[in-house]
Amino acid sequence: MVESGRVIMVSGAARGMGAAIARKFHDEGWCVSLGMRTPHMPAWADGARVLVSRYDALDGKSEATWVAETQARFGRIDAIVANAGIGTWKSVIDISERDMDDMLEVHIKSPRRLVAAAWDQLVACGQGRVIVIGSLSSKRVYDADSGAYAVSKFGSLALAHAIRHAGFDHGIRSTVICPGFVKTDMVAGMMPDLKMTPPEEIGRIAHFLVTSPNEVSISEVPVNCRAEESF
Repeated sequence: MVESGRVIMVSGAARGMGAAIARKFHDEGWCVSLGMRTPHMPAWADGARVLVSRYDALDGKSEATWVAETQARFGRIDAIVANAGIGTWKSVIDISERDMDDMLEVHIKSPRRLVAAAWDQLVACGQGRVIVIGSLSSKRVYDADSGAYAVSKFGSLALAHAIRHAGFDHGIRSTVICPGFVKTDMVAGMMPDLKMTPPEEIGRIAHFLVTSPNEVSISEVPVNCRAEESF
C-alpha cells in the first residue's frame, strides 16, 4: 500500500496515545488531520501535511465539521483513529448519570458519528481503515471502581466489530486496540513504578493495522505490560 498522499484522522491527538499515533503516521509520509478540543500545531508537524481542527466528542456537531474540513483540505480520507477518551473511576451504582452519559458519548456515540460522517470517503478509497482505541477494560471488568468505565469500553469494542461488519464488503477494515497501562503523563504519575507500554508502541501497532492489505483483517489487539489471567 502506497503511503504518500494518504490521509488519516486522529482524535484526541493533543497528547498521549493520540499524539504518538499521529506522529507515527506523519513520519511515514501520511497527511494527518488532528482533532483536538484546544487546537494547536505540534512542534513535530510539517504544516503542509497536517491539519489541526477543533474536535470535542461531547459536541455532537464537531464530527461532521471536522470531516468536512479534512475533506476540503486533503480531498480524501483513508483512515480514522478514534482515540479520544475520558475516565471516571466509579462503580455502576455510584457513578452519576451525567458522568455515565459523558463516557458513553465519548467512547461510543461520538466515534460512531465520526465514522458515519466519513463513510463515503472510506468506501471510496477501497481500503478504508478504522481503529478504535479501547482498553483491556473492553475485555474484562477488573474491579468495582472500573465497572462504569468498562461498560463504556465494552461498547467501544462492539462498535469496532459493528463497523467491520458494516464496511467489510466495501473494503473497510476495523480494529479495536485494547491497551492496558500506557505510559502517558496522567497514568505514569498514578503508577510511577510500573513499566508501562510506551505510547509509541501503540502508534506502531496502529500503523501496522492500517497499512495491512484487505486480506489481513484483525478485529482485536489486546496489549498488556504485565501478566493477567487472560491478557
